[in-house]
Amino acid sequence: MKTTLITRGIKMAVASAMITIPFNASAQNPVNDATTPLHLLQPDYPTPYGAKTPQEIKATIDKIYDFLEKTTPAGLINSKTQQPITDLKKLDENSIFTPGTFRLTSYEWGVTYAAMLLATEATGDQKYADYTNKRLQLMADIAPYYKKQLAKNNKFPSPIHGFLMPHALDDGGAVTAAMIKAQRAGLKADLKPLIDHFMDYISNKEFRLTDGTLARNRPQPNTLWLDDMFMGVPALAQMGKLTGDVKYYDDAVKQVKQFSERMFNSQKNLYMHGWVQSMEEHPQFHWARANGWAVMTLVELLEVLPKDHPGYNMVLNQLRAHIKGLVAYQDGTGFWHQLIDRNDTYLETSATAIYAYSITRAINRGYIDKAAYAPAALLAWNAVATKVNNKGQVEGTCVGTGMGFDPAFYYYRPINVFAAHGYGPVILAGSEIILMLKNNEFEINDSSLQLKTRK
Repeated sequence: MKTTLITRGIKMAVASAMITIPFNASAQNPVNDATTPLHLLQPDYPTPYGAKTPQEIKATIDKIYDFLEKTTPAGLINSKTQQPITDLKKLDENSIFTPGTFRLTSYEWGVTYAAMLLATEATGDQKYADYTNKRLQLMADIAPYYKKQLAKNNKFPSPIHGFLMPHALDDGGAVTAAMIKAQRAGLKADLKPLIDHFMDYISNKEFRLTDGTLARNRPQPNTLWLDDMFMGVPALAQMGKLTGDVKYYDDAVKQVKQFSERMFNSQKNLYMHGWVQSMEEHPQFHWARANGWAVMTLVELLEVLPKDHPGYNMVLNQLRAHIKGLVAYQDGTGFWHQLIDRNDTYLETSATAIYAYSITRAINRGYIDKAAYAPAALLAWNAVATKVNNKGQVEGTCVGTGMGFDPAFYYYRPINVFAAHGYGPVILAGSEIILMLKNNEFEINDSSLQLKTRK
């Protein structure tokens, strides 16, 4: 009997292998549930489905690395002559970082520095850690000169002016956490003066509410920004690990507790972006990236917080609740929306990458059920990987965002490949996924991605 391949683009999948099934094209043998295993029809997924290999993931990370290595040089030039500065005795008011695409001292680049360190841990490739170490070494090398100049004139031009003369946690909290990680990983640069300087700012100079919660006076007096959990807590946690001084752990745990009491919606298991002390009502806009900063804060804190600390279980339970809430809102594409619980807002890359990293880190550390959550993390990675273009740029990232109390503000924030917030999180996510794949196997079981159970 003559057979033909199924037309209309229908593909069949049995386990992980793709096959086509012949059938009699006559009207007497139509494709239906009696003649064809319809449950094995291959869906038209908008995002690749299944677990990528570590090699495929590293290839994606490498594209980003190559782009950043070219566009964020580790060097100094004279702004007037445009000549490279190789002798640090020739630093002056005209000395600047060699111009690049991104700022080497931004909080976003603090995330990138930490991500490159993790990429080396995950892959064994030293080039990623070298990226971080070169730039942190440069900051350490020039810091003594600029500290001396700023002591005489606090407006003296400096490429690390914000770090040395901070006005907000953004100016150095994330970079400080990365510095401590780099030092703990073996970087021999004299980072201690910079670390101590900014930790003094976090602990003693940053504005706080009367109960000690890290706060700002914008856009309204006495405002909590969810972002500040990440801008302050990981540095406090890392300082606790570096020094052994429990006061840093105590402050980090207090911040998580007091932010969460005010800003966590226990029905949705999501955080609001902002909280203003003077408001009788607190508008809840569950901005995706701010929730990302929060969930990443929790895994970063648990990474170093001693298990016998009285706040450990509170932080762990908060992480579990938040991840449960986040996964409930994941889109079928693998992404999350700009406003998590409003699916008519756009799908956003940086938050999705942060969630992929944080959920996978929680799996790898045994904080959450890996069989329940790993498929969601792998889908999130597959989604994020589609946003890394051939140049190594990360697409689909929301630009820097203040705080708003109306939906239009969040709905229409621009996206841009030069939004620095996307790069570190994508490297973190890919690196953590590689670590998960080293210790776990996945399979397509009855068409769905499943953790492979070892017998």
